[in-house]
Parts: sequence; structure tokens; C-alpha cells
Amino acid sequence: MLKIGLLGCGRIGQVHAASIAHLDGVALTAVADAFPEAAQALADKSGAKVMDADAVITSADVDAIIIATPTDTHYGLIHAAARAGKAIFCEKPVDMSADRIRNCIKVVEDTGVPFLTAFNRRFDPNFASLQARLAEGEIGTVELVTILSRDPAPPPVSYIERSGGIFRDMMIHDFDMARFLLGEDPVQVFAVGSALVDPAIGAVGDVDTAAVTLTTASGAICQITNSRRAAYGYDQRVEVHGSGGMLRAGNMMEHTVEVANAAGFRTAPTQHFFLERYAQAYRIELAQFAQTIAKGTAMTPGIVDGLKAQMLADAAAQSLETGLPVAVAAG
Repeated sequence: MLKIGLLGCGRIGQVHAASIAHLDGVALTAVADAFPEAAQALADKSGAKVMDADAVITSADVDAIIIATPTDTHYGLIHAAARAGKAIFCEKPVDMSADRIRNCIKVVEDTGVPFLTAFNRRFDPNFASLQARLAEGEIGTVELVTILSRDPAPPPVSYIERSGGIFRDMMIHDFDMARFLLGEDPVQVFAVGSALVDPAIGAVGDVDTAAVTLTTASGAICQITNSRRAAYGYDQRVEVHGSGGMLRAGNMMEHTVEVANAAGFRTAPTQHFFLERYAQAYRIELAQFAQTIAKGTAMTPGIVDGLKAQMLADAAAQSLETGLPVAVAAG
């Protein structure tokens, strides 16, 4: 039995607790949150014990730690969990600073603990199938990847102010997906962005509409577009063009019923937001975390993948500020 301690009982922590409840051989034994009522509510649902974060990390009744707390707490929690010998499942981003992530890599490598960076979209069955077919050479050499990611509505400005910006908060998922599909690391980033959805987002120094072009050493190109608003719902699409054809993963709809009449054809709306769209991905992600610990094999995506995505986000932010392409270092 893999016994898990959960740090952070907010929205994403509750998602992970629900996923654990569906897994055989995995139990949620302890929870902690800065808001005691949130921890107690989740404990009442799951049967876990409420503890403070330090007690969860050092508990003999905990084998692995899920870090689902605000990003600015990750650094200290990673160090404490690694030194306690616990396997670590950490929500993205690992940290807002690439240098601090490198420090986290050192403690993870020194202690030898398993570490998974929770880029859940890699575990979505659609995107995972697309990547597997790419790896099998179904469409030949990858030449152009297009990733479209648009939220139904922007988060509160109070969230934007501490999010690290659209590249580090929202597009970081797409940077990881780009690496996942390209099969090689981008060496150059060029970004443009505007505040078109909410002027208040621009007033706090961020953008809500952005496009980034990534270029690899081989010349393959990835284009990513993000928007904090999509009038038609949550938009998550990927297309890969290769020397021998194209692979595409479309949106997930609320249902598959289509109506046709004199007004034309009409389908269902897209699934509302990430909790619905990626519900299966979250369950598969946690199942693989547990299975990888049991097998003693390397975690994927690991902490270095978290660093690589953060470096791309940093380069995009620099490119937006300077208006110039930015070279990306190897590591």
C-alpha cells in the first residue's frame, strides 16, 4: 500500500484526493492546509488525518508527498520532503525561478527520491496517443507543431498578480507539451502578447493574449497561442504536421449528439474547464506515479522537465519584454 500525504486541500488538492480514492493499492493518510477548515473538510471525506505540513512530511505513515500548495511554498516543501526520503508529486510550476529549481534538482538527486512534475496533459489519452504515434513514425519527421490553449474566462486579477504571468502560469503546460511532441528541446523563443481581454490584467503587468514561436536545432517549429477568454468554452487542440502527414487531437465535447436542421449543423459545447477536460488525465497521472514508485523506474515527467518548461517560460517573458528572439540555454 502506497500511503500519500497531501499538502494543499484547495481545488487541485481535492482533484488529487478524488483520484486517490479510485486507485487500488494507494491511500490518502494525511492532509495539511494553511486553512484548517479546508483540511478538515477533505479529511472528513477521505478518512485522512489532519496534520501540519511538517508532520505530514516526517510521518512514518506517509510514503509520498503531493505538493498542491501555492508555488512560492514549493521550494521549502521539496527540500523537506526529499530530506525525509519521501517520493514527491509536485504541481507545476516547480518554482518561479529556474535557479531555485536547479537547487531543488540537486536535493532530489542527492537524496535519490522519485520526483514527478505534474504536467497532467501528458497523461491525457488523446495527447498521449498522438505522441505515441509520432514516436512510431506514423507521419514521418515532425516539422510543425501547433498548440492552441484558450480558457473560457480569465481568473481574478488577484490571482494574476501572484501567478508569475501567462507564460509561467498558463502556457507552461504548452511549453511542456511542445517538448513532449517535438522530441527535442527548442533553442530559440519569440513571443508577442497583448492585454485584450481585461485592461486590469495589463495594468498589473501581464498579458491575456499571447503567441509564441519555438524553434529547435533541427529546424522544427512549434507555434503556441493562448487566450484567457474563449466565448465558446475551453479550447484545447493540438496539430502536428510531419513529412508524411498530419496528426490532430481536437476538443472534448460535453456529448457527441449533433443536430442538423435548416439553420445548419450544431454540436455540443466543449467541456467546461480543465477539471472536466482533464479528469481522466489526473487519474492516470497519479496511477502512473504510484506504479513507477512500485517498479523503481524513472519518473516522467521529472523535475528536469519542470526546469526545461520554466526556462522556456522565462525566455518567452524576456522576448515579450525586448521584442527580440531569445536563445535558450541547454540546462
